[in-house]
Amino acid sequence: MSKGNNASIVAVWISLISNIVLTLLKLIVGSLSGSQVLLADGVHNAGDVIATAAALSSMRISKRPADEDHPYGHGKAEVLGSAFVAIVLALAALFIGYHAAAALFEEPAEASVLALAAALVSLAWKQALYMYTIRIGRRTNSKGLIATAYDHLADVYASLAAVVGIALAMLGEAWSIPYLAYGDPLAGIIVSILVLKLAYSMGQEAFDVLMEKAVKPEKLGEYAALIVTIPQVKRIDRLRAREHGHYILVDLRVSIPGELTVQEGHDISRQIKRSIMERHADVDEVLIHLNPWYE
Repeated sequence: MSKGNNASIVAVWISLISNIVLTLLKLIVGSLSGSQVLLADGVHNAGDVIATAAALSSMRISKRPADEDHPYGHGKAEVLGSAFVAIVLALAALFIGYHAAAALFEEPAEASVLALAAALVSLAWKQALYMYTIRIGRRTNSKGLIATAYDHLADVYASLAAVVGIALAMLGEAWSIPYLAYGDPLAGIIVSILVLKLAYSMGQEAFDVLMEKAVKPEKLGEYAALIVTIPQVKRIDRLRAREHGHYILVDLRVSIPGELTVQEGHDISRQIKRSIMERHADVDEVLIHLNPWYE
């Protein structure tokens, strides 16, 4: 396993352990303080534990080499893990929104310094985790780790809203402004909207990869620029590429002089493949079909 893969696995293990600790912290403090937004965030974190465990499993599967049943590798396992995380986030958003809205029609709980402290700890912890995991996820192009990073970002939103909501409730008590006591559940509703939006974005990206959506035109342009530097290539007849999890598969047809030998054509194919893969580390395979070209 490469250093990049090791870094991804370590990052997701750190995320899993952190989610377990933060789940217990929020649920315990939320129960003691009666904070609706903290309790809802704690349940959201419990969902994160399941989602992170799924991401870890999918990442391990995706690193397996190609075999007879999976000749293109297992890269899409990470995308499936990412889609699962998106579903968990969407369900968590609906749960948070429902309970926050219900709390608006109940007697507001007394604001607690303990709840505020727990929310602040969660905010700082999750922000650090997001920055750490997104950096490694983008460097290794790990869909599972990037999904985990966005899950942390959703928690940053939730914790920030909890901090604001609990702080408003405390100010309401101090200044005798009763309406501020509803800052806690209102913050929970805002969180649910933000998390739902994030879940939709993640789900859309995973769906695109599973449906084998082509890579961006800019990326194809970079491949084409490398291909035409090979002197014997007279024309690019077709160029396609798709993401297969944390790596990309390129499929192309090029025309070369028809009088060249099979060996010469083979050497040109190897040169094209090498030029693309040396410049683009995320490309795992280049499938090339040669067409004859005549003046």
